[in-house]
Amino acid sequence: MQDSTDMEMASAIGPCASIPADQMAFIRQVLDRVGDKWSMLIIAVLADSPLRYTDLHRQIPGISQRMLTHTLRHLHEDGLLTRTPHAEVPPRVEYALTPLSHGLHEIVTQLIHWASTHHDEIRANRSSTGTSSSRS
Repeated sequence: MQDSTDMEMASAIGPCASIPADQMAFIRQVLDRVGDKWSMLIIAVLADSPLRYTDLHRQIPGISQRMLTHTLRHLHEDGLLTRTPHAEVPPRVEYALTPLSHGLHEIVTQLIHWASTHHDEIRANRSSTGTSSSRS
């Protein structure tokens, strides 16, 4: 367990040193939101053009409808996606990146590419250490 002296030192050095202490909790929430696997994949998929819900669901293997709905709602609330309903029968809703999310898209794409490039090496490392869990 860290005491208050350790906590003060942790924010006095390193990448968190420039972040005011009263903003840290919110910044952790933002990082948690944009850093989760489904948010990253949604942002990556929406790079080229707006997509309908069903198209997003098809392009992101493994995501449940519930998780897609949940993640889209949160990304929209944070201003990272637009949600455009069209008055048609059947109803149609399109999702697109906002200007705020374009810079994030570049970072997400690099992370996905890095994971794809190094997945064999990481899998081998997990196997050699006996931690080859298949967490999703």
